[in-house]
Amino acid sequence: MRHLPNILSGIRLILVGVFVMLFRAGRYLPALCVFVFAFFTDVLDGQIARANGWVSNIGKLLDPLADKLMTLAALVCIYMGKQKLAYLILFLLVAIKELLMVIGGAFMAKRKVVAMSAWPGKIATGLFAVGVMLSLLSFLSLRVEPYNLIILGAATAASYFAMIFYAVTQLPRAFDKKTVSIESVGEHTEG
Repeated sequence: MRHLPNILSGIRLILVGVFVMLFRAGRYLPALCVFVFAFFTDVLDGQIARANGWVSNIGKLLDPLADKLMTLAALVCIYMGKQKLAYLILFLLVAIKELLMVIGGAFMAKRKVVAMSAWPGKIATGLFAVGVMLSLLSFLSLRVEPYNLIILGAATAASYFAMIFYAVTQLPRAFDKKTVSIESVGEHTEG
């Protein structure tokens, strides 16, 4: 049971490919269902890990990796399906932000420090989930534009705020002589 959160994260990684295949095949409702299921497993694995003290180093990497890959894959698929500049801009902004987060995370990991999850990242993750779900509903002939774009724009802004929040509150720990080892940190980074 201790590995259940990591198993859920691993399932989410596999679901990224399933989502892309379904979307590319024009099976938008099943793709939406996969995305929703993946989102709920994300919420569930974090709750299970924290409630039972089952947080692990691999989970700190797998969980955010699965989240980021699913969000980026969904944004790419949505852009490819819509062929609208607004979706391309959103994807590029999110991809740049994720690249900066990877660079910052690698720097901190080199110094044996791991960023801890905080509320701005959780808000951004929730907004992305809602924005992507609404965008996927638009492929089912539901009129959700421009509301989905507004929410995706808000999610992107929130994710940049989260990145700045993490940089200001947690990056200094990488320069502190009393660094926190990866093994002693209890949560993963979101946002």
